[in-house]
Amino acid sequence: MYKTKLCLGLGDFGCGFEEQIKLFKAVGFDGFFSGWDGNIKNYRCLAKDEGLIYQSIHAPFGNASKMWKETEEGEAAVNELLKCVEDCASVEVPILVIHPYIGFGKGPGATEAGLERFGKLVELSEKLGVKLAFENVEGEEYLAALMNTFADRSCVGFCWDSGHELCYNRGRDMLKLYGDRLIATHLNDNLGVSRFDGEIFWTDDLHLLPFDGITDWKNAASRLNNCGYDGILTFELSKHNKPKRFDNSKYASMPCEEYLAEAYARACRIAYMKNGMDNNL
Repeated sequence: MYKTKLCLGLGDFGCGFEEQIKLFKAVGFDGFFSGWDGNIKNYRCLAKDEGLIYQSIHAPFGNASKMWKETEEGEAAVNELLKCVEDCASVEVPILVIHPYIGFGKGPGATEAGLERFGKLVELSEKLGVKLAFENVEGEEYLAALMNTFADRSCVGFCWDSGHELCYNRGRDMLKLYGDRLIATHLNDNLGVSRFDGEIFWTDDLHLLPFDGITDWKNAASRLNNCGYDGILTFELSKHNKPKRFDNSKYASMPCEEYLAEAYARACRIAYMKNGMDNNL
């Protein structure tokens, strides 16, 4: 896309990851990100073969809350993330995206034990030349603690998830808080918080195609410009419904290549808005 690189995360699109990477190239994307799995070396080879950017690796987040506990559980959690950093460096992926927390009940809070563990992660990342992109998720206090504690560390940055902002952060402007440290995006759409009482839950995190939810994309593009971000626009999308939801059903009948082509078209539209080339969109 003119003036903007566009990437997409590997996902549940109805075809295998190797085929997806080739289709990403065919429909127009400049690169991709993956989860942390046993195939990252293969993904690196495929990226080189296709001339694509391997933009980032998303760290596993099932143990994220354990990082903050004053128990030995946290040691296993930090060791997992340390291995992620090492693997990023080994396959020359510049960014590791991390969820600071997981959970919707009352957590332990941002403990000294947790900050000490993340400190080990920061030290290794600086040594190996990997950047850590902490993502806005539920539990905003954990993200705040990390961004404040490691404010002077060049390897620590922010990953803005536009969908999480709507459904986990209740529309709070996360770019206003951390946009000056933005190094990655996860762009997607949803319908905001579904419960009248404002309680948040993971089934609201739909990862719809842009323009299929309630995101004000002109505003989003403007906010990205206001914080001076001119890096890769990366999208994180899903074809599948969340439990007891039917919002993604419209994609079910779309073949993989058709869905990815549509994703690229929507991505181009957002890039066009960000670049200020069409005020009528």
